[in-house]
Amino acid sequence: MAIGSYWNLRVDRYDRVFVITMQKAPENRLNVRFAQEIIRALRDIEKELGPDSEGCVITRGNDDKFWCTGLELDESDSNPFANSDGFYPLLATLLDYPFPTIALLTGHTFGGACPFSLAHDYRIMNSRRGFFSMPPVNLGLHFPGIGALPRLKLQPQIARKMLLEAHRWTGKEALQDGIVDEIAEPEVMLERAMERARGVQGRSKMGVYALLRGELVGEATEKLRSISYVHGRVISAPAKAKI
Repeated sequence: MAIGSYWNLRVDRYDRVFVITMQKAPENRLNVRFAQEIIRALRDIEKELGPDSEGCVITRGNDDKFWCTGLELDESDSNPFANSDGFYPLLATLLDYPFPTIALLTGHTFGGACPFSLAHDYRIMNSRRGFFSMPPVNLGLHFPGIGALPRLKLQPQIARKMLLEAHRWTGKEALQDGIVDEIAEPEVMLERAMERARGVQGRSKMGVYALLRGELVGEATEKLRSISYVHGRVISAPAKAKI
């Protein structure tokens, strides 16, 4: 059952599990409006489920070619506060969300999509198609806290490969290196994500899920909160190269 009406998003409900499908052609790139629309959908789901209840959210791509290819880098050229109004609040929202979240990486996951996926609790990746790569070192990109999620969630050598080497992982390699929790054939990806969602949805019913997550990744949450909705100073400069 679909709920609400959203810009370039579809939200479906399966009992206590909600599936957000990103539909922003062609690659689900994030800009202020799209990031804020995802936040709006997350807040609507939160209201639907109610406090201290079971529930889970899955974020998926619209096809098996792309999950998300990061930020619309040109937006920052004309709006220096684009990321502080969109991307950073989106990550902070996910890291402080009261329900478990699953990133269903249906296809390519590039650039800012990597911390976007790491902000979810679990990741399931397409076993046949798509790469995972975070190339800020190649683009001249930086923002305060950019390395927090890789450092807190991954082994040091893997975080280094991600942030300083812009390594490109296949699904199999991402599973071996602990970036994703599971890989699945494209035709059964959603089914596998639903199975995992139903297995973890009960973790939120005691009302402490976000607090306990904060014990693990609270440093990243605070870093991102500190640069969200900041207009008094420029947080990050435009990229030196574009993709």
